[in-house]
Amino acid sequence: MDVEILGYGIYIPQYRIKVAEIASIWGKDVTAIERSLGVKEKSVAAQDEDTVTMSFEAAFLALQRACLPPSAVDICFVGSESHPYAVNPTSTIVAEFLGVGRNYLSVDLEFACKAATAGVIAAAGLISSRKAQTAIVIGADTAQAKPHDILEYTSASAACALVLGRDQNESLANLVEFTSYSSDTPDFWRRDGVRFPSHGGRFTGEPAYFTHVEAAAKTLLGKTKMRPSEFDYCVFHMPNGKFPREVAQRLGFHEVQLAPSLTVETIGNPYSASSLLGLSAVLDIARPGQLIFMVSYGSGAGSDGFIFKTSKHIGKRRKLVPTFSDCVKDKRYISYIQQLKYRGRI
Repeated sequence: MDVEILGYGIYIPQYRIKVAEIASIWGKDVTAIERSLGVKEKSVAAQDEDTVTMSFEAAFLALQRACLPPSAVDICFVGSESHPYAVNPTSTIVAEFLGVGRNYLSVDLEFACKAATAGVIAAAGLISSRKAQTAIVIGADTAQAKPHDILEYTSASAACALVLGRDQNESLANLVEFTSYSSDTPDFWRRDGVRFPSHGGRFTGEPAYFTHVEAAAKTLLGKTKMRPSEFDYCVFHMPNGKFPREVAQRLGFHEVQLAPSLTVETIGNPYSASSLLGLSAVLDIARPGQLIFMVSYGSGAGSDGFIFKTSKHIGKRRKLVPTFSDCVKDKRYISYIQQLKYRGRI
């Protein structure tokens, strides 16, 4: 497929809160929660940060890494479930800040945590059919959770942007193949006007996450006639640290293939940015000619599966902008009360 990743950029808020801090407020066993979720801390957006500002930061860095001017962008997609406006697109605000111009296709996407990967597929189709030259696809969320809910320990904030195009001479990775698997499985939802989402507890695992991720993965492997052992890395959506490990094992992937993508361990689950952040962390260390297997997941429910192959240029522009490792080290811990204040709850 003649669709390439030309650049990628991420943004992680500086603020972090430890799982231990949240657990102590509710009198919970810290060790048990950390072991169960596989998360020790998460990123928290500041008072002046939202999906728009984080999307802009990630997109700006992605274009820098791609060595492209904003005017080269034909498509701007933003996938999120925390768009700041119900009516007024995030994507046009981001494109305006970037200086894209006026002749571009813009749309906001929603499909829980796979909104951005759906955008990657849509953009890839337009690029492959020669209807567009360059697209920027962003996944960003300031994930919400009801106080004292299990999601409060993992729901995080971050953004990741991919620049897609057809320039093989400047490619960082090639999109080899993709697939999707969807169903009406309401494991997680939030009605209009309701502040916090609801979820089906244990129902979110087996009939939701595992069914869809496994089905998409097996469809993609069957479509390409490839085996898990042929891949250098794998990336799966990370609602916590436990689910991606289990699904990787079920599919026949090994810990060494998965470990570099587990961004959830250090920043939590930033919903639409989750799988793309895992991909970015892998691209930060991948060598030329390596294969990456990725499957996203979005409640409601669906999964998108992708295979990427890194190009000979993968290391060429890696240090032009901060890597995941750089960003995750730049942090400042806050208290539970500060978190409530920053997210407008008090």
